[in-house]
Amino acid sequence: MLYIWDIEKIIKNTLQEHNLDINYEFNNDLSTPMNYNVSTNTIKFHYLQINGYISKIKWKETDENFVKIILYHEIGYYLTFKKHKHDLKTLMYGEDEEIAALKSEIETNAWEYGRTMVPEQLVNSYDRVRELDGMLIEGL
Repeated sequence: MLYIWDIEKIIKNTLQEHNLDINYEFNNDLSTPMNYNVSTNTIKFHYLQINGYISKIKWKETDENFVKIILYHEIGYYLTFKKHKHDLKTLMYGEDEEIAALKSEIETNAWEYGRTMVPEQLVNSYDRVRELDGMLIEGL
């Protein structure tokens, strides 16, 4: 089991390694393992959600590498919002179809941009988590 300080260390080291100026913090109110907030430029994580997610996805990767993979996906959101100035008003006031299309575009970009940061030895695992994550979401 990973504890808050373990996850903080992984996040801190990974962000430093890539010279990324992103804040991070623990948040026990999250319903997901991690999320990126564009307004505050902050990656938030919930260690119990992370540990639960690790237990749902059965694979042969260390817990540390798994946290890195989740983190790279969140970094992908950071890169998406940095490269594309999405009209976030669409998410608040758009029609259902517009909102769904924009969310889908942002999610796809986050996975793609995050993948560009993943070390070579984790690329296959990152792709596998992306595939499994989609199946978990569809199963909800």
